[in-house]
Amino acid sequence: MELDVRKIAYRLVSHRFPEARAAWLGGSAAAGTGTVTSDLDITVLLAGTPAPYRESLSYGGWPVELFVQTEESIRWFCADERRRGKPTTLRLIGDTTILVDRDGSGARLQAACVAAIGAGPDPVSAEELDEMRYRVTDLLDDLIGGAPEHEDLLIAAELWRGTAELLLAGNGHWRGGGKWLHREAVAHDLAAGTDYAETLARATRSVAQGSAEPMVAVVSEVLELFGGPLFDGYRIEGPEPVRRSASSASAE
Repeated sequence: MELDVRKIAYRLVSHRFPEARAAWLGGSAAAGTGTVTSDLDITVLLAGTPAPYRESLSYGGWPVELFVQTEESIRWFCADERRRGKPTTLRLIGDTTILVDRDGSGARLQAACVAAIGAGPDPVSAEELDEMRYRVTDLLDDLIGGAPEHEDLLIAAELWRGTAELLLAGNGHWRGGGKWLHREAVAHDLAAGTDYAETLARATRSVAQGSAEPMVAVVSEVLELFGGPLFDGYRIEGPEPVRRSASSASAE
């Protein structure tokens, strides 16, 4: 199936983008871990317009996500992803199969993305980490307090996300959204010799089955890694434009 996927992706690029400088096939389908609903993630490098844009379509019986880029847009997205800690474009180019490489840019940009992934995201500030701790603490208190039926599941889902993000950000690891957050947590565990990804997933399922104790335990453990729960004394200033307006009003 993997070979067929590559052939389909190559035909699509050849048909739609004969002028492409490079193209890469990424995602779970290309990695051989896809499901019946997996799409083909194809990134295409053009010299200029109509790039950059994103398009969803069907081709050869497969759903396709096209990410059509220029070198300038790739640089912008990769820098933004390093800042946010979520390596979407970096992985769509770095963790891929090269479909087209007419001028060497396919291999060059792939290698650059692999290096950037290995270097990790920009570090989060102490203020950002405190905000994560505060948010997780608040959710944990809600769960411990005994949320009404159904609300406990929603709180558990947010706790899973917030705790995983705190764990990864606090350890200088990449984060992600949805299943990619879990996958990044798994990657962190493999490197660190821990099992937080599995423990958090099981704890979330446990809440659905009526027991919050496993979730309380693992969330509390992660919080302790970064200074413990945070509530008393936590303060965050209002947006600067609003503060300037308030200062002006006070001076009048």
